[in-house]
Amino acid sequence: MIPAIQSAPVFLAATAILSYLLGSVPFGMVMARLFGLGDLRQIGSGNIGATNVLRTGNKVAAALTLILDAGKGAIAVLVARLAVGEDAAQVAGFAAFLGHCFPIFLRFAGGKGVATFLGTLIALAWPIGLAACATWLVTAGITRISSLSALVAAAASPALAWALGRPEMILLCMALAVLIFIRHSANITRILAGDEPRIGRKN
Repeated sequence: MIPAIQSAPVFLAATAILSYLLGSVPFGMVMARLFGLGDLRQIGSGNIGATNVLRTGNKVAAALTLILDAGKGAIAVLVARLAVGEDAAQVAGFAAFLGHCFPIFLRFAGGKGVATFLGTLIALAWPIGLAACATWLVTAGITRISSLSALVAAAASPALAWALGRPEMILLCMALAVLIFIRHSANITRILAGDEPRIGRKN
């Protein structure tokens, strides 16, 4: 359920630190500043992710935030794999995701990690990443609830890793899913109460 640890601990530690710092870059806030959208933490849900950027009405800024948030997870994985090895790639993916959710640059108050989660999975094993994206899309198409789609995709990821022949990724997928559920605790409460906003519907 975990990759064979073959790299030296010092390389894995360095990978974790650098990937966490990359993950901590709040691209949503960067885009909000570049596009003159104001302080993202004072808009909508106060979240720094692409969904909240979209609430400003700027689709370009939201799309760039989505790409960059997914990209920082993917880049961390790809660089770690090239420079160190497959075990470091998983460490990098987890650390970048942790950085997005709990960024040191924002006093550990970050985003919910969905884009970074998907970017990380695509870079680690693209069939699993694309299957998780498809799970999100199908759930969103049926329920019209973005947060529920993220929760279903996250919960399905360990099973997808097993089904698609990557058992060494199961533990990582489980850890990422747990963090996504923690970050979506308020959304879960609203979903259960029937109060969660639906995609395309104004509050």
